[in-house]
Amino acid sequence: MYLKTLFKIASAPLAILAASPLAAQPANSSDSSAASPPPISEDTMKEVTRMLSSDEFEGRAPGSVGEQKTIALLTERFARAGLKPGNGQNWLQKVPLVSIEAGKISALTISGGKTPLSFEYGQDMVIGTYREAPTIDIANSDVVFVGYGINAPEKGWNDYAGLDVKGKTVIILVNDPDYDSPDLNGDFGGKAMTYYGRWTYKYEEAARQGAAAALIVHDTVPAAYGWGVVESSWTGPQFFAQSADKGASETRANGWIQKEAAEKLLASAGQDLAALSAAAKRKGFKPVPLGVKASVSFANAIDTTMSNNIIGILPGAKRPDEYVLYTAHWDHLGRCKPADDGDDICNGAVDNATGTAALVALAEAFSKAGAPDRSVVFLAVTAEESGLLGSSYYGENPIYPLAQTVGGINMDAFLMAGPSRNVTVVGQGKSELDDYLDAALKSVGRVAQPDSMPQNGYYYRSDHFSLAKQGVPMLYIDGGDDLLEGGKAAGEAAAKDYTVNRYHGPKDEYNPDWNWSGVMQDLSLYYSIGRSLAMSTAWPNWVEGDEFRAIRDKSREGK
Repeated sequence: MYLKTLFKIASAPLAILAASPLAAQPANSSDSSAASPPPISEDTMKEVTRMLSSDEFEGRAPGSVGEQKTIALLTERFARAGLKPGNGQNWLQKVPLVSIEAGKISALTISGGKTPLSFEYGQDMVIGTYREAPTIDIANSDVVFVGYGINAPEKGWNDYAGLDVKGKTVIILVNDPDYDSPDLNGDFGGKAMTYYGRWTYKYEEAARQGAAAALIVHDTVPAAYGWGVVESSWTGPQFFAQSADKGASETRANGWIQKEAAEKLLASAGQDLAALSAAAKRKGFKPVPLGVKASVSFANAIDTTMSNNIIGILPGAKRPDEYVLYTAHWDHLGRCKPADDGDDICNGAVDNATGTAALVALAEAFSKAGAPDRSVVFLAVTAEESGLLGSSYYGENPIYPLAQTVGGINMDAFLMAGPSRNVTVVGQGKSELDDYLDAALKSVGRVAQPDSMPQNGYYYRSDHFSLAKQGVPMLYIDGGDDLLEGGKAAGEAAAKDYTVNRYHGPKDEYNPDWNWSGVMQDLSLYYSIGRSLAMSTAWPNWVEGDEFRAIRDKSREGK
């Protein structure tokens, strides 16, 4: 998972779903079959998850031997499932990447304030670059606090107003100014995070403003993850999409700084982080020069590599030029910060060997049921952990026209917490795909609930976003948090256990004692939704007023 939702809790009792009809669908569906979903193989889920997350695959980093093993496994399993190569005669779509690994990282030093400060890499800060430069040396760069680092003309908001930050180091708060709102009212959607709250946006805007370096203040609540997640994610090679200017238009350095370290930095400058953070929540905030200077340097090991999206297709029986899409990312972090026992392979069993295995299991089920009217595409994307790079590349270079892509479902990390009474819809109310989900849920006696933590911006954190911003309606469904055994307390405990002990770390490993019953229920739900879409003649859209509606409408003009 790309620093996103951790409540992927599998749901729904097996006996109920196994007996449920597939026919419960939106009224515009043309599928009149009353057949139950075909069996989805638990053995396939176990076997593929186990193999993908074995030490032999070395954490499945893009460009590694683990990628080659992943390609061999998935293409063999896709073919065995009855799929055809998804890119002409090829199973692969090449995705050009550059790998940059920072080394010989100096301390981040702050001078010119009340007290000289030195912040250590890993413990106090992490840093790297998007530039293909052998060394980065930032010396005596003026430091500026820029609040939330947002420039949103349509909202009359500019945290950079009135100050040129070219060549300077900017300190930025994570999330949106109204993230702690009790409701959805506010300049930035209240507690629901917008893209302006994402750390990726903040680096993008800092680069547009000409900053030399951008440091985001880590705070666990608005970030939605602890420092350990940041540290492990920034350890080792970082992958980026290759660019014509080799990253010259980016900042020279990007990173994060611990909140406690940021408090010390501002105190040395005679400022208070809490007071400035409060001021930054109000429209009209102006950037604050801190009167101190920052220095940091590091060397870069640079390598260009060609990674791959892996694509299989089940051609439609009646309308093969209309496509339903299933996505999951196959990559993980490779080798990362070692655990206490010395284990340095981030195996990524839950994240996202489970979702990748689901592509294979669903492909088998679709093939056994026979080709639906529309084609079904199974897309395993690369470099999700590096910033949704594989799905973004597909969205910008689609194998199948996006105007002819009906919609899709993204699958990212199934926790083995057991069956639940509900599912969580991340981005509920955004598109008409909700109708298909509601029909499938009704048939098995389950309920949908909206994301309880919209302030964390989960809709922008996984591969569905790459397709959504190109106009394709995409569902992202989390398993429920109200477990049949133990209720919400048990659901929250399961999610917390994974977050604290395994997420983005070497202990996200396959466990032969896992209870898969809840996962298999979610897969049956995903199958039912996809099958309904694939048998329908309808073209679900984003709801009126949604941020992606205009893009979809334009792409579908004349269709």
